[in-house]
Amino acid sequence: MEYGIQMYSVRDITEKNMDGALKALAEMGYKFVEFAGFFGIPADEIKAMLDKYGLKVSGTHTGWQEIAEHYEETLAYHKAIGNTRIIVPGADLTTKAKLDAFIDMMNEFQPKLAAEGITLGYHNHDHEFKPNEDGQIIYDEIVARTNVALEIDTYWAYAAGKDPVQMMETLKARVPVIHIKDGLANREGKPLGLGTAPVAAVYKKAVEMGIPMVVESETLQPDGLTEAKICIDYLKSQEA
Repeated sequence: MEYGIQMYSVRDITEKNMDGALKALAEMGYKFVEFAGFFGIPADEIKAMLDKYGLKVSGTHTGWQEIAEHYEETLAYHKAIGNTRIIVPGADLTTKAKLDAFIDMMNEFQPKLAAEGITLGYHNHDHEFKPNEDGQIIYDEIVARTNVALEIDTYWAYAAGKDPVQMMETLKARVPVIHIKDGLANREGKPLGLGTAPVAAVYKKAVEMGIPMVVESETLQPDGLTEAKICIDYLKSQEA
């Protein structure tokens, strides 16, 4: 099995030492990474780091403004690093007007990016499953009114009272990748195996469905690389 990691997990070092972070993650056994910002590092340097450590890029978390307001620049950068999946990591969708505008934006750029070989997706937290100020369930609206890919964050789905395994099954045609993640029901994150989220069941379903798994562990306790190691050791333990 090959596993990826969302670089936000090691945000305590990426801004100062992206090369060192990628080296350490590759040495742990991660095979692909999902970026959360590039900190001004040119695309050719990022690509050289990936090549040096034998890593692939499985996607990026990229704010919608970078897509809508800096499209050509964003497209060129992602093509240069070999990325084929741009995922919006969240947005302020608290009102109908904001949600409508966001859906219009995603529907405008999804086919543009598809024509360039890049999949546009959305990553959930827990608030998308609760009514916004105008009573809309944000996630339901995105599912029904767009064709964007859905990167299910299985922990945040669990924290919202959803069954992430059932979501993976129901939405399978729209789910090219998941965040495998642990934590407590009270929104407190934990490394894999140390929380109460159904990570073993998520792992089993992802293997069954052939969906790539991207680790995210956010608490930096005591630091990102320590959590990253706990997580990949947990995943390897599930292989047996």
